[in-house]
Order: sequence, then C-alpha cells, then structure tokens
Amino acid sequence: MAEVILSNLSKSFGATKALTDVSLTIPDGAFVVLLGPTGAGKTTTLRLIAGLDKPDSGDVRIGGASVLADTPAQRDVAMVFQQYSLYPHMTVRDNLAFPLRSPVLNVPEPEIAIKIKAVADVLRIAHKLDNKATQLSGGEMQRVSIGRALVRNPRIYLMDEPLSSLDAKLRAELRVELKRIHAELGATFLYVTHDQIEAMTMASHVGVLDQGRLVQFGTPREIYDNPVNLYVATRLGQPRINVLPASAFRGGPAQATQIGLRPEHIATGEGQPATIRRVEHLGDQTRLHLEMGPHTLITLTDPHTTHQPGETLNIRPQNPLWFDASGSRVA
Repeated sequence: MAEVILSNLSKSFGATKALTDVSLTIPDGAFVVLLGPTGAGKTTTLRLIAGLDKPDSGDVRIGGASVLADTPAQRDVAMVFQQYSLYPHMTVRDNLAFPLRSPVLNVPEPEIAIKIKAVADVLRIAHKLDNKATQLSGGEMQRVSIGRALVRNPRIYLMDEPLSSLDAKLRAELRVELKRIHAELGATFLYVTHDQIEAMTMASHVGVLDQGRLVQFGTPREIYDNPVNLYVATRLGQPRINVLPASAFRGGPAQATQIGLRPEHIATGEGQPATIRRVEHLGDQTRLHLEMGPHTLITLTDPHTTHQPGETLNIRPQNPLWFDASGSRVA
C-alpha cells in the first residue's frame, strides 16, 4: 500500500472546470471518501489518479514518487466502477482471475488459485466460484466486481460509487462488508459517493468537494461537528440540518445571517413556541416536523413519545452553527 498525494490538481473539459487547485493527502491504509453531488469533481479525481485522464496542472504522487509519466498499468491501482462490468460468459472464478492473467501481471496459475480462494472467502462468494456471472444477484455481482480489484493487491483501491445501483438493503450490507474488508486488508481506499450515509459510516477521512474545489477535509465527526461553511454542513446529517434566518432566535453573532440547527440540537421544554405538524415514528427514533411562524424545522425526540400533530412545543437552539451572508461559518 502507499500514501497518495495530490498537489494543486486542475482539470478542465472545454469550458467546464472539473477540478480547480485540489491538494489532498490520502494516508497509507486510510479509507478516504470524497463526498459531493454530481459534477463536483469526484470521478475526475479518481481518473487522474488512475491515469485515465491527465491533469492540466498539478501532480499525483503515489508512494513518494510522481506518476504523471506512468501508464495506468504502471501506477498499480485498481478501480471499481458503479456498474459491475463483469464478463457474462465467464464464471466467477474466471472473472476474478482475468486481471491476474493479463500480460502485465502474468501471475502463475497456482498463485492465481490461492489469491482467488482468499478473496472469495473474504467476500463470502466461495460457493459461487463456478457460477456464470449471469446467474448472480446484484449484490453478488458487485462483490465479484470488488473482488476483481482485491485480487490485484494494488497500491490503492479506487471506488466510483460502487453501491449506488443496489437497493437499500444491499447497500447497507455491502457498506459493512467493505469496512470489514478494509480493516482486514489494511488497504488504502479512495471511495467517491454522493451518499452522506456511506461517508459517515465507512470513512476514516472525508473530503467534501464543491464545483471542483476541495472545501474541507477531516474525519467524519470533525466535518459533522465543525463544518467550515453552510454547504459542508448540508452535505452530512440525516435528516438534513435545519437552516433559518439568524433573526429566528436571539443571541447570535452580529455578523451572522443564518443559523444551522442539527435535528438533535433543538432543545424542547423552554424557548419559543412551535407547532407540531407531523410525527414520524421510525422505531429507533421519532422525528417531529415543527412550524415556528414562517419557518419549518425537524427535531428528534424519544421513540416512544406521545406527542401528536397540533400540539405546541417550546424550543430553543442547543449548539447552533452560525453562518454569514456568504455561507461561511461564524465563530
């Protein structure tokens, strides 16, 4: 495995700036997630590291050495795509073996068999090795796709939203699997997604991208608790952060124009009156949809609450986040 350093990377496609001056260090053995909406520059970053595109400026260093002059094969990285990209006429065993049999690697067959067995055990697909790819479920196909990268034992694994085409149950299961695999292998992962739940549950570090710029980089907890601006604050958290004019509550800094309240940061029992408009019972928690004058908010309460729509609650901010007119954080 190896540390990956991106230095002042920029990339444009015609008049569109995909990345602008991005600098980022992916520590050896880390699970880094790049988070952002479509068009933020996530996939472009992966492609520049993999060597599928060349940057307009900047450098990519893997293991301490620049790889800009290296071909994708020479960079020794493995990429997992959103679509499974399996060979349908091949068995699972042959799909896994395919990269090892390439002229570049040319791994001996006895060693291929050992690697396939180890990866199949890790991914829990050993009983499917002789099945054709077309005989697999969606989750099994994505496991094979991930396994085809794992058998390579590259310096870094690049993953481009590999779970986004799966249903919610499979996504939840494979999130756990990927984190377990990362822990067992001690590998370096760079994973891109627009799904904040994947970022919060899997990452050791999160980089938030906005229109090709890296806005903030840190642990999921750091970014959740201390976002540098309103854009970052809205990328993490489910339900999303409540954003209201600063004038909705007293006590904010003079330069603040907006207040951000996580649902768990709204205290009840005192403060300003709000009306309950909807109650959502979700088993482990209950969400209250509130209306305070012209403003709407969501807060969390006890899962066994007896609150009903139409009731009035008194609420006040607890650990609020304040932002100025440009969206920047105000201390």
